[in-house]
Amino acid sequence: MSFNFLNQLPTPAEIKEQYPLSKELTELKKHRDAQIADVITGKDGRFLLIIGPCSADNEDSVCDYVSRLTKIQDDVKDSVIIIPRIYTNKPRTTGEGYKGIASQPDPEKAPDMVEGLIAMRKMHIRAIAESGLTCADEMLYPENWGYVEDLLSYVAIGARSVEDQQHRLTVSGFDVASGMKNPTSGDFSVMLNSVYAAQHPHHFVYRGYEVETTGNPLTHVVLRGAVSKHGNTTTNYHYEDLIRLRDMYDNMDLVNPAAIIDTNHSNSGKKFKEQIRIAKEVMHNRIISPEIKTLVKGMMIESYIEEGCQKIGEHVYGKSITDPCLGWEDSKNLIYTIAEMNS
Repeated sequence: MSFNFLNQLPTPAEIKEQYPLSKELTELKKHRDAQIADVITGKDGRFLLIIGPCSADNEDSVCDYVSRLTKIQDDVKDSVIIIPRIYTNKPRTTGEGYKGIASQPDPEKAPDMVEGLIAMRKMHIRAIAESGLTCADEMLYPENWGYVEDLLSYVAIGARSVEDQQHRLTVSGFDVASGMKNPTSGDFSVMLNSVYAAQHPHHFVYRGYEVETTGNPLTHVVLRGAVSKHGNTTTNYHYEDLIRLRDMYDNMDLVNPAAIIDTNHSNSGKKFKEQIRIAKEVMHNRIISPEIKTLVKGMMIESYIEEGCQKIGEHVYGKSITDPCLGWEDSKNLIYTIAEMNS
């Protein structure tokens, strides 16, 4: 056989029993989920800011970073809802490289999926407990949803996953805000079709069970830029892109039209400092266009304690080991600017 079965993984129920979320934090998540849902549905005019490291590679530095957001959230509570980004799975274009703490809890050691599931859950619970903020993660593996379903207030579906049927169907069973990124080709139709699929009920197989879902009305789009057939990055956050997206939304049977702008990846050409300029342009377009203000409900920013990135093994505290990120001072200043531009 081409598969070598190494370990039987614990079930989500077993992991949750070992590492439970307290009743107090469960109520906190319920409250945060409702606030975020109200932004997506248009009942709340605040702006969603999904911000944090490219990949959550170290529990101490990630939780340190997230806790620093607490005071800022209090300062900007009337205009911005901060959703810390704790991405425990890292998609790899070629399959090579660090795949996230859920697969490899120690980036310098061999993968360990059992310990990874535990590390993933422990980090999310600690971040909530220390910061009072529930977080976002990317659903790279649909079968892992059960391990974190009681912890997350936002879920992203990446550019390489958005065309996959199992991802779309699984999101249709979520009850939290879920962002479907445009594929790397940049095709808006593919992205909107994924939203349509996730917003509607389905009957399918999930983790060995025949299941039915009711559809997730909080599913929306995330614009992250694209890569042309010649390998060049192209952007899709400008005024004209957003107006075109609004028109395409109007022509589909979708509820709660909403877009989140990913300021990094192909929108920045992975020039992480460009995120500052891009964020300000998006906020400016919301100010001058009522249609864009109604559509664009939030932004994703890659940010950590130290700016840039490092190689695995360099051990710089709070510095990304994957894509380069904004540093703390730039991030803090940018959050206050975004809040002021949405006041």
